[in-house]
Amino acid sequence: MIKRRFLQTTAALAAALAFAGAAQAQTAIKFQLDWRFEGPAALFLQSAAKGYYKQAGLDVTIDAGNGSGGTVTRVASGTYDMGFADLAALMEFHANNPDAPNKPVAVMMVYNNTPAAVLALKKSGITKPKDLEGKKLGAPVFDAGRKGFPIFQKANGINNVAWTSMDPPLRETMLVRGDIEAITGFSFTSLLNLEARGVKPEDVVILPYAEHGVKLYGNVIIASPKLIAENPAAVKAFLASFAKGAKEVMANPAATIETVKARDGIINVPLETRRLQLAIDAVVASPDARKEGFGQVVPGRLALMASQVSDAYGTKTRVDPNKVWNGAMLPSKAELDILPPVKK
Repeated sequence: MIKRRFLQTTAALAAALAFAGAAQAQTAIKFQLDWRFEGPAALFLQSAAKGYYKQAGLDVTIDAGNGSGGTVTRVASGTYDMGFADLAALMEFHANNPDAPNKPVAVMMVYNNTPAAVLALKKSGITKPKDLEGKKLGAPVFDAGRKGFPIFQKANGINNVAWTSMDPPLRETMLVRGDIEAITGFSFTSLLNLEARGVKPEDVVILPYAEHGVKLYGNVIIASPKLIAENPAAVKAFLASFAKGAKEVMANPAATIETVKARDGIINVPLETRRLQLAIDAVVASPDARKEGFGQVVPGRLALMASQVSDAYGTKTRVDPNKVWNGAMLPSKAELDILPPVKK
């Protein structure tokens, strides 16, 4: 009897130690999004909700952001290990902070095309890029579309425009009021913001940068060089886990939007489901993404973007495309085969 109890106690202790060891083995990763918990955040939250990160040995914390520039800065400072940010913002940070010791690096392409677009109301008479000449445009000073507008302007031969600055919540409101004639912003964000202000979709003109001669990449997953150097396996595990969840999101956006509601209980579920679908169609599963392969970049296109950002953003030094991208930790080709079938 004593021997049996001893063996049972020993087995229980061994199991407890094994469990503690497994818990200890979990690598903690602090991850910051580019923006609030809106529809597209489901791409990251699904893997957390389904336990894919934990199954890969990761203890992932996902926080909302307040803009790509802030996400890049916080990963650079070490406050976060990884994040989701506009590649142009990452390039700008590299070129303006050449001596920074911990410049983040892009490790996976998610938005193969920039979501940046010019939006106007049909009553303005604006129907094509050239119509923007002499018009009053509005956007926050840090808006990706505004900062990249010189590239759009050059590609479409647009002469001078006038800019008005405002805080993000006022952008669409000022357009509806007629204070400005057009805005720049992420297409799937500004369109829905306009609808929320009573504008019908058919009364909005959208000029996506990607459809008007601007082949900038959009948002990428970034990682700190410290994490890459010390634990590249953790970065690779995160990317593989993310891809697994993102595939489910793209296959059934409506079913996965609950992961976003779990983080922000006051979201408008139908609206955020639409926002997520718009993002998938426009920039995640775009024709360019299907051509290049999800998660990947084409060196020539990356180099062109680096040159365009250097010029448009007026950076202190030129962007070196070889220093902003590291695809060595990308999952296998099979794991990256996550794009939904082409809609017929």
